[in-house]
Amino acid sequence: MDENFIYAVIRTESNFNPDAESDAGAVGLMQIMNIAFVEVRDNLMDDTRGLTYTDMTQPEYNIEYGTCLLAYLYGQYHSYELTAAAYHAGITTVNGWIADGVIDENNVVVEDIPSETTQHYVNKVMRAYKAYSNLYSEEYQ
Repeated sequence: MDENFIYAVIRTESNFNPDAESDAGAVGLMQIMNIAFVEVRDNLMDDTRGLTYTDMTQPEYNIEYGTCLLAYLYGQYHSYELTAAAYHAGITTVNGWIADGVIDENNVVVEDIPSETTQHYVNKVMRAYKAYSNLYSEEYQ
């Protein structure tokens, strides 16, 4: 995963606050939900370290799990826009939009996303991603 995309998701999810907790119960820098934690732990990472959901309040584990999930989603969609949409709305929802022809996975138009909150989220992530990419590409030139 492009680290600038990860920074963009962290910026959008928690504004870099490791103690962030949403009303829905998502925690940490990348706002990991319990269901996502279990999916990543058991199916994507096969993590046998004995971590529990409360460990997601620790930045190192939160970023590790969030990044693993983002990498998985990017592997499914090959699009940062759809990756962000699935991170926000869920893979089942995004797959439904694609199957229904609402979203063209080969030509993603954010405005076609049928959820205003997900559209807004994707736009925020993509603006931050572009800003970080521009900032850090200039820094290393």
